[in-house]
Amino acid sequence: MTFTASQIAAMINGRIEGNAEAAVGNFGKIEEATEGQLSFLANPKYEEYLYETGASVIIVNEALELKKPVTATLIRVKDAYSAFATLLGKYQEIMQQQLKGIQEPSYISKTARYGADVFIGAFAYLGENVKIGDYTKIHPNAYIGNNVSIGDHTVIHAGVKVLHSSVIGNHVTVHAGTVIGSDGFGFAPQADGTFAKVPQIGNVVIEDHVEIGANATIDRATIGSTIIRSGAKLDNLIQIAHNVEIGNSTVVAAQAGISGSTKVGKGVMIGGQVGIVGHLHIGDGAKINAQSGVSKNIEPGKAVTGSPAYDYTSALRSQALNRKLPDLEKRMKELEEELGRLRKEG
Repeated sequence: MTFTASQIAAMINGRIEGNAEAAVGNFGKIEEATEGQLSFLANPKYEEYLYETGASVIIVNEALELKKPVTATLIRVKDAYSAFATLLGKYQEIMQQQLKGIQEPSYISKTARYGADVFIGAFAYLGENVKIGDYTKIHPNAYIGNNVSIGDHTVIHAGVKVLHSSVIGNHVTVHAGTVIGSDGFGFAPQADGTFAKVPQIGNVVIEDHVEIGANATIDRATIGSTIIRSGAKLDNLIQIAHNVEIGNSTVVAAQAGISGSTKVGKGVMIGGQVGIVGHLHIGDGAKINAQSGVSKNIEPGKAVTGSPAYDYTSALRSQALNRKLPDLEKRMKELEEELGRLRKEG
């Protein structure tokens, strides 16, 4: 599939410099791209490659001032990185739309229902009373349990497990190997020192425009729902415990873990390997630095770091002081020695 520079410019509201009919069929990094490929330049560190790349079409910022002639056709936009991301999304959507039909072997319950132009890959399993919306893609080896509902234009990648009664909205992407709706970690301690399992009878609700990375796990609620609100983005290898709620447009980086019943507000940024204990409230717009351990509520808009996590600016000051401790210790010893001499002389 090929596109001309003029077609691409129309998709991203760009302005063409050069041959509007220059055609490209795939993408390439600016330092490696060859003829027939599309690339972009957003980071000034890579500008040198603009003048020597083999790419046929390059997306650049409007403000870029050329230092040398270029052979490629340029498409100028306000933000090259954002425009390139938009274009990749459109390209991926086009490629997904080409997937249609039901591959064999696959198992679809007689009570399952699916909409127009769906794709159900080989070895997929759709259980009792499953509902799949229009244009949704269920890739090979996916498991969709009983009473699961999945909306329109959603993509469930290979090997995903969506367990019973989960609800997934529209325009959701779930990457390979993720498990949605596994039992929450609920065990009641007994008098004899053993633990009795607490049945997990709730479900998971994932709203619209959510993306979930590979090999993440989202546990079903004990009672009620574990909820991922609209627009949230979760990275790979994330653990979301039972009855957690993730707010709108919150982002969570890889290997983070959020314990049961914690409520995370909207627009929160959670770094990689963050650990959050249960039953907390993380305010809207809060920022949690990578590897932080959160044991207390966080106010809206606050940035924290460390374990236990505390105010980000104060933490940086403390780190600066920690680096100076050897020198401070040396100076204190010198002052103690000087004070000792003065006392003897006195």
